[in-house]
Amino acid sequence: MMTMGADFMRFALPLGIAVLSMCALVVMRNVAFRLFRRWAARTETRIDDFVLQALRSPSIYWCIGLGLFIGVGFSDLPERQTTYVTRVIEVLVIISATFTVSNMTGAIFNDYIRRSELPVQGTGLAHGVIRGAILVVGFLIILSAIGISITPILTALGVGGLAVALALQDTLSNLLAGIHILMDKPIRVGDFIRLETGQEGYVVDITWRTTRLRMLPNNLVVIPNGKIAQSTLTNYHLPEKRMSLLIPVSVSYSSDPDKVEAVLVKETTRAVGEIPGLLGDPAPFVRFIPGFGESSLDFTLICQVGEFVDQYYAQHELRKRIFRRFREEGIEIPFPHRTVYLREHPAAPPDSGTPDPE
Repeated sequence: MMTMGADFMRFALPLGIAVLSMCALVVMRNVAFRLFRRWAARTETRIDDFVLQALRSPSIYWCIGLGLFIGVGFSDLPERQTTYVTRVIEVLVIISATFTVSNMTGAIFNDYIRRSELPVQGTGLAHGVIRGAILVVGFLIILSAIGISITPILTALGVGGLAVALALQDTLSNLLAGIHILMDKPIRVGDFIRLETGQEGYVVDITWRTTRLRMLPNNLVVIPNGKIAQSTLTNYHLPEKRMSLLIPVSVSYSSDPDKVEAVLVKETTRAVGEIPGLLGDPAPFVRFIPGFGESSLDFTLICQVGEFVDQYYAQHELRKRIFRRFREEGIEIPFPHRTVYLREHPAAPPDSGTPDPE
């Protein structure tokens, strides 16, 4: 009986200390969270919200791990077993902290980029690089905590990296091309671009291997980053989204060019504010270009739209308005025509009937 009582007290004391430590740590956690939440409510930044959300669940596990660590410290377990238990607790806490910091940093980075006016966008590649770097650091800390030297591992990675680079040339090429795109910023998430191969659409994401475009028909086209880096592309959102819209207009040779110009400018100016995406600053204007056509006087109406996709509806509505206004003003839009001149050939001389000499 004395032995059973001694064994019970041997395990009950550390267990009780561990439970009391956990309870005390949980109480301290709740008080700290309550104070931090009140402070966060008085601030305008969302960073504190991300910190609270990221720490809410892991902090409970940290309290449990620290409580067990304190309980093991008061136990009389053999030193070898105590060391193993302590290392397991340390590894679990480090893993939890690593993932917490990784998720929290990624969320803060994306929110900062979204709120700032910097020409950098939060992409899958940037988010992955940040999280990957934090996870690698956490992995190295875990190795050091369990007593494994990381120097031979780094040496082996350096030697094996060459073989991996040769085997994954295309993948690494796309990865480096993606990093180049993020650094050089020829395209950003949200930009509307067109490649020389004909694909066009909004940039949805730039990942470690591919760039994804959402085309106007709402289809997704996936392009390797290497192709993007080597392609000649047009970015319709740089240096700004606003762009010029050129609409060709042809009238008959009997029309007055000054009247045609005045009608086009007046009708376009009137449409500003009524047609979505059509801008009035700078004011629309007309140029007598290309000029004299084969069967018409050719003008070009130049106005501004908010962005690339606004041009389609703006052209649709403007052409209808111009057509109706031309009818009211008696301005003719001619059909293509050609003047054909017929020339009569002289009659052939009559046959004399004289036989050919032999």
